Amino acid sequence: MSASLLMDETVKPLRIPVAMATYGDTHQLSHLMQDLLSVLLLHRPEEPLSFLIRTLRNSSESIPRVLLLGPPAVGKTTVAQRLKTELKTVHLTATSLLEDQSLHSAEDQQDLPDQLLVSLLQKRLNQEDCWTQGWVLEGFPWTRLQALSLQQAGILPQHVVLLEAPDVVLQQRGDGRLLDSLTGDVYHRTFAWPADDVVAQRLEKGRGLSGDQVRQHRREVTGLSSAYQQVLLVVNGDQPPADVSQQVLSFVQTRRCSRTPRILLFGPPGSGKSHQAKLLSEKYRLVDVCCAQVLRAAAAEGSRPGQLIQTYLDQDQDRAVPDSVVLQVLEDRLSREDCSVRGWILHGFPRDLQQARMLQQRPLQPNRVFFLEATDEVCLERISLRATDAVSGH
Repeated sequence: MSASLLMDETVKPLRIPVAMATYGDTHQLSHLMQDLLSVLLLHRPEEPLSFLIRTLRNSSESIPRVLLLGPPAVGKTTVAQRLKTELKTVHLTATSLLEDQSLHSAEDQQDLPDQLLVSLLQKRLNQEDCWTQGWVLEGFPWTRLQALSLQQAGILPQHVVLLEAPDVVLQQRGDGRLLDSLTGDVYHRTFAWPADDVVAQRLEKGRGLSGDQVRQHRREVTGLSSAYQQVLLVVNGDQPPADVSQQVLSFVQTRRCSRTPRILLFGPPGSGKSHQAKLLSEKYRLVDVCCAQVLRAAAAEGSRPGQLIQTYLDQDQDRAVPDSVVLQVLEDRLSREDCSVRGWILHGFPRDLQQARMLQQRPLQPNRVFFLEATDEVCLERISLRATDAVSGH
């Protein structure tokens, strides 16, 4: 394409078919491309093309890649061991990466250069068991800079779990920590006592918890969360260990969602769809697509569908616009560049089961659907007190 054509202002705005985004979501293409780039950066093969072909042949979405983060004594080890058992995956810690080193204490580990730890982890993940079984990495990275270093090295987790608990709970757990000298497993005299009496007899008091360790985590938690916000789940660790482990396991076993949200809001009149759509669009930079506003905009443009829509608007019968026309106008709006790139949130359509079925037959598939519930009394009160801005329509 010539430079003059690229500079031509008469060229129509880009229209990306909605079916393209639907196809990409259905087959997880964005995640596939990220995974392929990740393994290339991680393994750095001499023949990338042959390596990618072999990777695609052996690939499986079920292979887990999990980061398990949180302050000391929050229960990371217990959850990691449950994941290892249930998913039959490899359990990694900073200590296990340094098992051939002379530095094993938490303080020594955190004083090591980030690049050394990343390099050791990269080497470990390149081994056959991690590649075929997947991995659960417990307690690392500690900082946002380390998280970014992992990403640059191609170490991209599918799921990141952040366990949190009040400081007083962490202190109680740290003070009562017990260690199995044979296996290295961690127990607690109150929160997690072993069922096997033989194990209970060989437990030894573990290292206590220092306030500096907790404070360091508190300083870094915001940065870590922002580095992994697309794949992050925060779990309250102040619950029975079995409940915490089950929540984490359920999250890890879910499929990843599309990165480009296509949201559908349902709910009766007065349930707050427009208000919630406005808040979501402002927070996540989504395109707020109100069906009624789209119809009015189409009528103002004067196109053939718009002229038909205008006849209904003149009679205050916008809900009587034929469904086929509504779908045509919506499909045109949702295929524009802003919706394709930023994602969208649709409300005001469909209004009944027939329209929902028609929507399913078109390439307008949402990937997130929310139903706002409210009682009839609440909806009637909101509608009866509603006022409209004659200029903006809000």
